[in-house]
Formats: sequence, structure tokens, C-alpha cells
Amino acid sequence: MIALKKSADENCRQLLAAYFTKFPNDLLQTETSLVLKRLSSRQIPMLGKPGGWADGIIYVVANQNRRACGIPGLLNRESVELFNVSMETIYRRAWQIRRLLAL
Repeated sequence: MIALKKSADENCRQLLAAYFTKFPNDLLQTETSLVLKRLSSRQIPMLGKPGGWADGIIYVVANQNRRACGIPGLLNRESVELFNVSMETIYRRAWQIRRLLAL
């Protein structure tokens, strides 16, 4: 189980790195790294597609101090295509992350 978790964490890191290569944002990247580290340190199982978790993390951080309205500079359609998951999955993962980390 632990090997599976590390693999999920690594896949998530790779997807986040690819996202920030395409859409650079140092502040958002730093914050998403911190959220992923918190999830990893709490040994939260990241079941499902890593793209859902990666985009969920970005969504949570991008909307942390404001009314949720998506990821700035990125259409929902682009987000779905980039991470290969539905918006429903992204919303569900963002909700789980908020609840698990009390954000």
C-alpha cells in the first residue's frame, strides 16, 4: 500500500510540474507543493486518477481566499483536457482536500 501511495504522490508531482511548466506561477506552485506535502505527511490515500488530485490541489489553492471560480487563466475545458479528468472529479477532489486539511 505504501508503494502505491508513493507512486500516486510522484504522479501528482509530475502532473503539477507539467502544469507549472505550461502555466508558470511561482506563488501558486509553492502553495500547491505545500498542500501536496501535507497530504503526503498525513498518509492520506490518494485513490483514483492522479490528475484529479493534482488539479484538485491547484483548484483549492487558487480559490483558497475567495469564492470558488476556477483556476485563473485556465478554462474548465482546458483543465479537463490537461489533467484528463472531469470537472466533477476535480470538484470532488478539491472538496476532499479542503475537508482533510481543514483549508
